[in-house]
Amino acid sequence: MNITALRDSVQRAQQLDQQALLHKWLAERLPHLHSSIVPPADGSEGLLRFVEAYIEEVPDVLEAAQSVARQANLEALLLPVLRVAADFFLQPPELPDDHHGMLVLLDEAYLAHRLVEEVNDRYASQGGIPLIPLDTTRANLIVHHLLGEPFANQLDSAVEEAVNGLLPASLFASDEFQQHLKRLDASQRQHLWDQWPCLSRRLGVDIRLASAI
Repeated sequence: MNITALRDSVQRAQQLDQQALLHKWLAERLPHLHSSIVPPADGSEGLLRFVEAYIEEVPDVLEAAQSVARQANLEALLLPVLRVAADFFLQPPELPDDHHGMLVLLDEAYLAHRLVEEVNDRYASQGGIPLIPLDTTRANLIVHHLLGEPFANQLDSAVEEAVNGLLPASLFASDEFQQHLKRLDASQRQHLWDQWPCLSRRLGVDIRLASAI
């Protein structure tokens, strides 16, 4: 997995200084956000900071996920999935013609973050606890609403198709996975991910849960 190429992709887009276009796009969507989303106090400026950080953290998240998989002796099983997440970022499926610069990276970052989230959810359903205690669910929901439907749903379908092909249910019945559960050191894994608090809350954007609406 080429983490350097991921970081270079982000840096190239930032060097094009296209934040103004992204800011305009976010400002147009701000009045139409779902009522469950709590925007930052400074509106589109805060959304821009949130989106930039959401994009910038993809290489670090994938690098850390690879480290967790390696320490759990699951690298051979999970690395192909993480490579797909990286490929989504570097060579995404077909995107709308009007998406350029940082907006393209937002599409790609959503694919990558959603794939990691899906892997985590499937692991947790089998192992009882998350593989990677990383809270991107709220951030992903916010970006889903920003991208809008049906486009975000199309990206979700691409993620589901990729994970279905690479993480079949039989994987979790394998001897490798069962041995991993027996030697699981949750405290060690948690230590690796302590640096990743909930992304949306950290950047001043939140989403109300249904019970709180």
